[in-house]
Amino acid sequence: MANVTIDGIEVEVADDATVLEAARAAGCDVPTLCFDDRQDPFGACRVCLVGIEGARAPLPSCTTIVRDGMVVDTRDERARRIASNVVDLVLSELPHAPDPDTELARVAAGFGFGAGHSPRWPGATHVGLEAERNHPYLAFDHDMCISCGRCVRACDEVQGTFALATVGRGFTANVVAGLDQGFRDSVCVSCGACADTCPTHAIWEVA
Repeated sequence: MANVTIDGIEVEVADDATVLEAARAAGCDVPTLCFDDRQDPFGACRVCLVGIEGARAPLPSCTTIVRDGMVVDTRDERARRIASNVVDLVLSELPHAPDPDTELARVAAGFGFGAGHSPRWPGATHVGLEAERNHPYLAFDHDMCISCGRCVRACDEVQGTFALATVGRGFTANVVAGLDQGFRDSVCVSCGACADTCPTHAIWEVA
């Protein structure tokens, strides 16, 4: 077991626990975006950055393993500034604000980006990507995809179907079903794991 101090609170966690798990054990809120506790940690979004005593820079709490005696500051100014900028950049790529009940909206609100927020970096958005509405159980609005990878990993790790894949790079990155033939003609089994994990409701289950 490892003794870790999170925001002044001492907790004892397993030696292989992550800093995020330790923070939650201490009752400290650390925002996440690419993380789903049903999946292996990915560490891509950098929204869960924290300050760690002795570290040269903030570290992602979801992939950083604790060590005995570690001192963590989840409110570290530099970590919060970087994470805030990441969320603002994500919002700037969307054609419209995420629905209030989405995980992205809740994370954004935690950084002070409420309804009516205008991203600091206006410019091109994902408008124009064709939405998929021909599947009997699932719909996919590609414009609202933030390429967090959670749907792809849910399909792979949770369901074991491998129906989804990430394509493109940078601003053009997105998610496709099968060999880009769409949900309906892919090997999708309509389990809904992708919709359940999506933080923006880019993928959702239709009634």
